[in-house]
Amino acid sequence: MTIPDTMQGVYLTGHGGPEMLDWREDIPVPTPGPGQVLVRVAAAGVNNTDINTRVGWYSSDVTGATSDVDQDVDAGGWGGALAFPRIQGGDLCGHVVAVGSDTGFEPGQRVTCPINLPRPRTGNPQGFIALGSEMDGAFAQYCLVEADDLYDVSTSPLSDQEIAAIPCAFGTAENLLTRAGVTAGHQVLITGASGGVGLAAVQLAALRGATVTGVTSASKAEIVLGQGASSTIDRGAPLPNGTYDVVIDVVGGAAWADLILALKPGGHYACSGAIAGPMVQADLREIYLRDITIHGCTYQSAEVFGRLVGLMNAGKIRPLISKTYPLRDIAQAQAEFESKTLPGKLVLIP
Repeated sequence: MTIPDTMQGVYLTGHGGPEMLDWREDIPVPTPGPGQVLVRVAAAGVNNTDINTRVGWYSSDVTGATSDVDQDVDAGGWGGALAFPRIQGGDLCGHVVAVGSDTGFEPGQRVTCPINLPRPRTGNPQGFIALGSEMDGAFAQYCLVEADDLYDVSTSPLSDQEIAAIPCAFGTAENLLTRAGVTAGHQVLITGASGGVGLAAVQLAALRGATVTGVTSASKAEIVLGQGASSTIDRGAPLPNGTYDVVIDVVGGAAWADLILALKPGGHYACSGAIAGPMVQADLREIYLRDITIHGCTYQSAEVFGRLVGLMNAGKIRPLISKTYPLRDIAQAQAEFESKTLPGKLVLIP
């Protein structure tokens, strides 16, 4: 196929509100060098991290929830300061259209990749960069990716939109479950259970043979049960003490102390988000006297995403997609995402 010189896409021009999202039709199409692959984007998921990065929530100067950021920040990306303009979008499904030397890929293959790309180095074995943060991502017609970060999903029975709903949500969820050591027979409590990561964690934990309880609103309880949860707890309702082997948390906020108390002695708490707020408080005695282990989970090993690719290609996982939008309607998609009225995933189509 003929590859154009320019493409349509969305530039993030700085930290702030949706006015910082600039729809453009003159973005240069990148050229793959050695070890690189140019992908024609078929679909790209919407995630909390897109909005977190846009508003600068990752800055340590910000202490509230994403919706509370009303200050100027300089270093608000995953790895600190961003280079603007930046093409966001960490959820990629697309088709190979051009390759550099020594890639192992050919035009026509359908591919995806993790949002968190492992870059371990001396002194930082958990080093990574994020697609759509430290490098341009999938909110454009084409995306340039290192071949070593790509996975072939040509044989998967899932649609392009379904595959595009997996990398961030399911990658984060699988990493949380892996780090917390979830296995058959475990009692697992999952917060934010009707969201993208939460529903993925419900589905993946059930697939491991765990008994899952999801924290969600009453209006979304049936959806959470339909993804594999055995029971649900209304958001804001009291949690039972000393009940769960593992807590998977993407919410944080004022309920954090109760999540710690909900664990059995020797239990594991794993966190990869704080949509209700990053500043938390608890009694340290309830942690060390009961031998609670806390896992902060961002770095993902290649093995974690490799397992997901196997599940994708076997058709053993399937994300819930509530709505799709043209890419140029990204501001509307993010507004509806922030409203939390739609369960599961929202997907953009370039």
